[in-house]
Amino acid sequence: MSDNLSREGSTRDLEAMARVGIGEALIGNIYLDNQPAGKVKVLTDEWWELVRHALREAGRVGVNLGIFNCPGWSQSGGPWIKPSQAMRHVVSAERRLRGPQRWEGRLPVPKADFQTVAVLAFPAPALDTDSLVGRGVKVTCSPAVERAERLVDGNLDTAVSFPAGAGRGQAPFTVELGLAAPTTVRTLQITPGEEAFGADVELLAAQPDGSFRSIRKFKCDRSNMDTKVGPMPRGPVTITFPAVTAARFRVVFTEFAVRGKPPVPALAEIQLSGAARLEAFVEKQLGKMHPTPLPMWDAYLWPVPSEAGDSSLVIPSKEVRELTAQVAPDGTFRWDVPAGEWILLHTGMAPTGVQNHPAAPEGRGLEADKMNRTVARAHFEAFLGELLRRVPAAERRALKRVVADSYETGSQNWTDGFDRLFATTYGYDPKPWLPVLTGRIVGTADQSERFLWDLRRLVADRVARDYVGGLREACAPHGLELWLENYGHWGFPGEFLMYGAASDRIGGEYWVTGDLGSIECRAASSCANTYGKPFVSAEAFTGGPPFQNAPSALKARGDWSFSEGVNHLVLHVMIHQPNEDRVPGINAPWGTEFNRHNTWFERSGAWVDYVRRSCWLLQQGTRVADVAYFIGEDAPKMTGVRQPALPAGRDFDYINAEVIERDLAVRDGRLVLPHGTSYQVLVLPEQATMRPAVLRKVRDLLRAGATVLGPAPERSPSLQGFPVADREVMQLATEIWGAGSRSKAGQRSVGQGRIHWGRTLEEVFAQQSSPPDLEFRGAGEGTKLLHTHRKTSGADIYFLSNQLDRETAVTAVFRCAGRQPELWDAVTGERRDLSDWREEAGRTVVPLQLAGRQAWFVVFRRAANPGPAGQGNFPKEEVFATLEGAWEVSFDPKWGGPTQMTFPALGDWSRRTEPGIRHYSGRAVYRKSFDITPATLAQKGRRVWLDLGAVADLATVKVNGSDLGTRWITPWQFDLTSVLRPGANELEVEVINPWNNRLVGDAALPAGQRRTSLSLATVRANAPLRPAGLLGPVTLRLAESGAPMRGSP
Repeated sequence: MSDNLSREGSTRDLEAMARVGIGEALIGNIYLDNQPAGKVKVLTDEWWELVRHALREAGRVGVNLGIFNCPGWSQSGGPWIKPSQAMRHVVSAERRLRGPQRWEGRLPVPKADFQTVAVLAFPAPALDTDSLVGRGVKVTCSPAVERAERLVDGNLDTAVSFPAGAGRGQAPFTVELGLAAPTTVRTLQITPGEEAFGADVELLAAQPDGSFRSIRKFKCDRSNMDTKVGPMPRGPVTITFPAVTAARFRVVFTEFAVRGKPPVPALAEIQLSGAARLEAFVEKQLGKMHPTPLPMWDAYLWPVPSEAGDSSLVIPSKEVRELTAQVAPDGTFRWDVPAGEWILLHTGMAPTGVQNHPAAPEGRGLEADKMNRTVARAHFEAFLGELLRRVPAAERRALKRVVADSYETGSQNWTDGFDRLFATTYGYDPKPWLPVLTGRIVGTADQSERFLWDLRRLVADRVARDYVGGLREACAPHGLELWLENYGHWGFPGEFLMYGAASDRIGGEYWVTGDLGSIECRAASSCANTYGKPFVSAEAFTGGPPFQNAPSALKARGDWSFSEGVNHLVLHVMIHQPNEDRVPGINAPWGTEFNRHNTWFERSGAWVDYVRRSCWLLQQGTRVADVAYFIGEDAPKMTGVRQPALPAGRDFDYINAEVIERDLAVRDGRLVLPHGTSYQVLVLPEQATMRPAVLRKVRDLLRAGATVLGPAPERSPSLQGFPVADREVMQLATEIWGAGSRSKAGQRSVGQGRIHWGRTLEEVFAQQSSPPDLEFRGAGEGTKLLHTHRKTSGADIYFLSNQLDRETAVTAVFRCAGRQPELWDAVTGERRDLSDWREEAGRTVVPLQLAGRQAWFVVFRRAANPGPAGQGNFPKEEVFATLEGAWEVSFDPKWGGPTQMTFPALGDWSRRTEPGIRHYSGRAVYRKSFDITPATLAQKGRRVWLDLGAVADLATVKVNGSDLGTRWITPWQFDLTSVLRPGANELEVEVINPWNNRLVGDAALPAGQRRTSLSLATVRANAPLRPAGLLGPVTLRLAESGAPMRGSP
């Protein structure tokens, strides 16, 4: 972190990982400007030598390593990337010429590092330059603002500030534009200033009676001006509508927010025009991407555009002339201009300017082209190739993976040879359509829209195949796998399924708190399941309150990720600790503190064992899912949509066109993939478009016996094969859904299969007589139980998770029969047969109990073996003693606690009056003696259990010197049967809490009195203290043989 490295710290970090059972680490070199910088600069000989040392040490201690493919976590770039190798987007400069004449000169160049794509000329459309500039428009604002006339001056370098006092939840801001005479307009463009803003906007036009009629309501979102969300940060918001004639117009802004405190110069231009423009052309060419990290499934879907209504307003595609060959070697351009007004468009590509981040200045540079396999290899050779050249193969046997983290580098829409690739893919030349990228309409608005659809789709395809595929191809000869997060939080231009498919391994992400993860984890698991990848990783516990969480606080969220299909956790984050005298040491604004300076790290092995056992089981076989939701063909795409809703007790995957076309088949009425994943129903999205090839495959699947649910498409989204492709779509739709008008809901036989539309999945499954995969009966109100199901050739493996803190009793009904249910506890590693169960209509009914946040695996792998009649699955237990009274407690004085103290009763440290205990963090040991009678030990078939009641946050128990292990989650129970002796017994309970309480206490002290040290002050003095210590009540229990494995009643 920020150049803070040491040889000794690296060794200690790796040894600590090995001690607790962490088998692999992914090394990233991260730099934060607000972090105190160290002395080991990235890419220096000293830095490379420390990387070599880490690889050697990892091999010695048995920890595998991966390394990020460049400095920073996103994405693939560095100082070795030249502008001609960078991510690039289409830019243009134009000149108007009137013919006939012979024109000679140099073409205008719009940006530095410009590379010509094409020189085009086309007749100027009517009203092409129409605007409010220079027309004496009276601009009236309410509330009033200074220099309101700047809004129509045509100068993007001047801007108007939204008034203070207006904004979200406040009064609207109204801009009235008064013209000398009625004017016909069909386009509105709002251009932001240098400051970001977003607003709800309404355009109104004055009527003859003085009233105003609403023309359009829309979102004007320029709330993120970073180039990571597109290379056109100040691109105009363009809205079109049927022609309107009026002398006064109003543009009303409501619910708006600006970055920074008003007044800020957020609004540069408001232009009304009679020119024909393509709505949202900036967004549709990937110039502006979704402004938040979580674009929904429809973020890049737009309604069918309105047509201009007058052919003189558009550019006929056959009238676009390519004149690139007329540029002389010295850059001079010569052209005999035909009669009339012509626009000469110099179109090319220029770098988007995005750099890899967050990286040290020495390791920072342009992001590599994401659609060029040659550049991907060159990037690999410049950074990872240097590592391979510096470190002999014998010393890097621990190196297994190359990492590409979440995509956060924005979009690009062109690369070298893209025009040829485009023509090969779609069968038409894209160059005559390039004027669309300026907002103009070529042919028709619908055709221009289709061209941009093809552009976006090809970008998504090539980002997957050339960037991800290129990196993977570069890794393979060196025995390295590519590990990739198959989504992007800022400006992701790809399709998440195809993007992940091009990698060896894929991963999602989730945070401790909040909703981040629901898109990312399902994106990863759906990709793995549909493309036949056995491992689904997740960057786990990335965001959360600093230094507050222990494994017990992480469990429910981790179990949730398992139910989403994750089966391999990449813990975020172990920050390298170069120093021993600064504790907790180097920290960051994000991540859970999985490092050796954390209080509970050395005892985390018990939790790591739980994760490893769970993941191993969840890596077996294939996931059972009843529904495949087709995500559609549009791009970009970071998630799908579950419409209609998925019924309870069933699972699903998202599936894409590539897998449907290439891999999906039908066997015994199920939709099957080559690697074994199968589904009962394919659900089509509620969209009017589908390319003929996909629809043909849907028809073929139906003929073979598939069940499909969804509406009939009406046309192709692409310009490829237009208009013949549209006719084929309509013919196929008639063949599948039937001719003539259709009812809102219905079904129809197609070959051996059945097409449904307008129905719920419950209705479809009922017709199939298909019960849920898992049903929970008798669950109380508010119960939150999650599950997932893996199937192998010889076993069904169900994972069940109680997400709440309270105990739950439920009857689980599993969709399998004829096998013995077994209960597997990944916390303890124990497993046993369940004796109380029955079969019912081909399903197995099993009563279960789960403590708060507890999870079980229920495994069916052997022939049925009914247990003794009347024996329950969870033997009853009874409390026969409560360990009350005083406890001797010892603390570590290094962290402010007393060396030894007597607690008259158990209680929460954070509620004590002594500052050294109230603010204590770390390890404390409780000691107490208790007596056991010989009669208690003589009871055959019964076992003695210690129950600690409640603990904050980890407990390790010794009885009579025997170590009984560590518990980190309910139930806080230990089997004492084998270590007890008649008479006095010595109990020792080690308790560990996180750093929070000590850091809160230290934050209120002068620097010289603090016991802790952080590189970033992320904990405040007024932050709440967390409960800490052994809270109890501590009881002794008798239970029938067999671990009770449940919470206290």
